[in-house]
Amino acid sequence: MIDLFEPSDDGSLHEDTRRDITPRNEYALRHDVTVLLLSGDEHEASDVRRLLAPHPLSQRLSWQHGLSGSDQLPFVPSTPVCVIVGSALGGRSPLDIAARVRQRAPHAAVVLLSGAPVRASRADGFPARVDHRRTTPDEFRRMIGLALRRARRDMPPANVAIAQDNASLERGLLPDLALDDEGFTSASHYAPSRSHALLGGDFCDIVQSEDRTVHVVMGDVSGHGAAEAALAVHLRLAWRTAVLCGRSAMERLRLLERVLVEQRPHEDTYATVVSVIFPPHGRSVRVISAGHPGMLHRHAGGVRLVEHWPGLALGLFPGRGDWTESEHALAEQDSVVLFTDGLYEGRTSCGRLGEEGLMRLAARHAHLPAQHFVDALVRGTSASATPDDRPSDDVTVLHLGWTRRGPG
Repeated sequence: MIDLFEPSDDGSLHEDTRRDITPRNEYALRHDVTVLLLSGDEHEASDVRRLLAPHPLSQRLSWQHGLSGSDQLPFVPSTPVCVIVGSALGGRSPLDIAARVRQRAPHAAVVLLSGAPVRASRADGFPARVDHRRTTPDEFRRMIGLALRRARRDMPPANVAIAQDNASLERGLLPDLALDDEGFTSASHYAPSRSHALLGGDFCDIVQSEDRTVHVVMGDVSGHGAAEAALAVHLRLAWRTAVLCGRSAMERLRLLERVLVEQRPHEDTYATVVSVIFPPHGRSVRVISAGHPGMLHRHAGGVRLVEHWPGLALGLFPGRGDWTESEHALAEQDSVVLFTDGLYEGRTSCGRLGEEGLMRLAARHAHLPAQHFVDALVRGTSASATPDDRPSDDVTVLHLGWTRRGPG
């Protein structure tokens, strides 16, 4: 259980009013909370990661280290949000940033890192403050919990219920990308471009069959609206059902195209998809691509880009798919990294990042373990973006591979 301090009437905290939060609140804290750090200071970001690391909240941390406009605040109003405001944000004071946060998302919880230079506090004590250099992980999380409860207290009851329902619905439609097989590892990053949602037009899923074969899909529906996100959910669930029913990889693609054509919001909506199969022997992967970008092959000597055999994206010319399965050899401990084009389509000061820029990033971080490698790619592409380049596409990355091969 996570304990929180109840505020007294004057807003202070008293030890004798501490109580365990209910299971319902604990669940919300662990699963429904997005923690957004706004800071241009690498040391502050490191401190916050350290303080959150022992808790599931660490998996919900997103760090934005630059601001150019109010429309760049990546909030998720349909879920509980705690915004941690630090320093070095383009010359703006932390209190100014906090005010913009409240203007953009009035019901977001806000915590100010006390190490940030600030002017005098407002009369109402807004925002809450915490010394990230001296506090303990338990106290840091307690302050986040307190800020969330205050924000929830200020939200009209009807809005609270709607927000909780929306959060539960969207989170329930997200895939579980972890397998029970200890011999296979996966690391991931999923970030929709829509600031008010957990789901976007990108989709991915992993299923392991009884013979230990691992089946993977990743796709990208054209467009960025709610209708495209709903279609992506349809496609993911159709693919998962087809795998569980024993359909072949080619049959799954044909089924997905039928679903897309029947469910798409516009006549010109299409989707790129890649299907990857990892046999349990671990010596190769089988790939079918329907217009999807290539993949990274991580091996002992570094990283290389593998281009798939080209095929039509789903829905471009229904029924005319020219998809071909290809096989790629893997050495022991090799892994592959799938991604959508949102990872490299951003603009940099030198132009479009592109696959060449992505490969330079991958080579620079080739020594990192799976999740750190994924995080470094995402941070690197974000850092390369121009200040005024608001993320306009979903970003999905999957790092996959056998750590222990099976027989065969």
